[in-house]
Formats: sequence, C-alpha cells, structure tokens
Amino acid sequence: MTDISRRNFIRRVGATSAALPALSTALAAQARGGIPKRVLGRTKREVSILAFGGGSRFLAYKSEEEGIRALNRALDLGITYVDSSTDYGKGDSEIRIGKALGARRKDIFLATKADLRDYDGVMRTLEQSLKRMQIDYLDLFHLHGLGPLADLEKIEKEGGLKALYKAREQKMATFIGMSCHQEGAVLKTAIERHDLDCVQMALNASRANQFEELALPAARKKNLGVIAMKIAAQDKIVGAGAGKAGIESLLRYTLSLPVTAAVIGMPKLEMLEQNVALARAFKPLQPAEMDGIYRQVAPSQAAVARFFSDHLDA
Repeated sequence: MTDISRRNFIRRVGATSAALPALSTALAAQARGGIPKRVLGRTKREVSILAFGGGSRFLAYKSEEEGIRALNRALDLGITYVDSSTDYGKGDSEIRIGKALGARRKDIFLATKADLRDYDGVMRTLEQSLKRMQIDYLDLFHLHGLGPLADLEKIEKEGGLKALYKAREQKMATFIGMSCHQEGAVLKTAIERHDLDCVQMALNASRANQFEELALPAARKKNLGVIAMKIAAQDKIVGAGAGKAGIESLLRYTLSLPVTAAVIGMPKLEMLEQNVALARAFKPLQPAEMDGIYRQVAPSQAAVARFFSDHLDA
C-alpha cells in the first residue's frame, strides 16, 4: 500500500464512529480519570483500551506471589482485559491468573489461547486452561499464532476450527478467535473464510507484515473485535535512535487505529503504572502524526517482519 492510500485508509477509518469503537465512552471515562473503554466489535462487550499481557513479561515476575500482586494492581488501576495462553510458562501464566482473580472474575474479560491444531488437542487444552484458571468458561478462546497459509489449512483439516466452534456452542468460551503475528494476508483469509468473533494481531508503527493494510480492514468489515499486540515489536522499535520511538508514541499510534485494546506485557510495576497513565491520557493521533511516527520507525520494518516470521511468545 502506498503512503497516499495508507493515509486515505487511516482518514477513512478515523472519520467514522466505528473506527474508534465507543470513542465517546472512552472520552467520558478519561474525564473521570479512568482507563477509557471501547466496545469489542460484535461481542458488544466493553473492555479497557489497555489489556494485561500474560506472556513472557508476566512470567518475568519470578515468584508467583509477585506476579499475582502485579496482576491485582493492574485490576485495581482499571484494566479489565486479561490475556494468556496455555503455553505461557507451560500453564504457569494461567495458574497465576486463576489465583489472582477470585471474586473479581465477573468484572474481567478473560482470554486465553491454544497452540494445537487438531480437534482433540484443542479441546483438551481448553479443559486444562479452565481448570488452571479455576473458571467455568472463558470470555474469549483463540487458536494461537496463526502462521502461513499451510497452517490455516491444517487448522481447517485437522479439526482445530471445529473445536473452536464446539467450544462456543458448549459455552466453554463465549467468543472465539485467532491470534497472528506472521502474515496479515493469511489472517485476512481466515477472517473472510470463518465465523470468528475476535482477532488478535501484531499492529505497531513499523507496519510490518501487512496487518494494518490487509487484516485490519477485513476484521472491521465483519465487525470483529480487534485486539492489538506487539506494539513495541518485542522491544525492537522502542527507544531512541533510527527505527525506534518512545512507548508513548507507539501506544498512541496503535490505539489510534480502529482497534479495541492493546495487549502489553509489563514486567515491572513501574511500567504498569506508566502504561496505565498513558492509557488514561490517550488522545487519538491525526493521520499526519501517525505517518510521522511510521516514518520514524520504518527503518526497522524489515527486521520486525523477519523476527515475527518464526516468533512465538511461549
């Protein structure tokens, strides 16, 4: 996509209320000093625009007690979306989350993922996740880390997709989706082919792997809930120097796209506090400002694309 057509896309999605879901609600929450919320697409559920990432950064809290304390602090500060996966620490992330939630479960939108592709494996993984987190159902259950087209075909042929539908039908998960950080074109195909509720994709200012150009418009067309991840590209684009930008610019860039929330791993309490403050103060960028951040980060685009070609945050 050329810079001109990309700017037109941003202006087009930015000009409609659908492009920034529940923006008036977000601004009202900001005025009250809370984290703004947006509607998660067709789920019609409102969640905080900042989501708590339960991956390797959550597990960087070395003791379980420290991790639980950090998650509870996040919830105290107004984060209502919590993201995990069965392969984060071989289930340790889900165990920590289960111990932290308790009576707060009803106030949290809880998502996890399975990285298997066959029907029996996915269903078994889902049952294990529910047990670890001490819950009866998930709000959102993803198939994790969609790869090249052959991977999508494997999900379709070996029963992974059937397992997603079964989980929703049996109310083990209220909503279903897929996560992807490799190829925006493949995620676009998955969105167009299948009856998903949400997608989680790598959306950052480097504009790597065509998520912004291909997968995001496809998701918006079907009113799917869009959860952004990798806004700092696993620290590849955050900092000073060529191809990098500050975390405030990166977070504002991603949240100025038509997404509901950005999942961020926050391995230190001070990072959690900082990101919450940024989310509370969020104001959408203008298209020219977004292009400026992109140009600043663009020298890293190829490296980010290569990194995510075989990356899995396990």
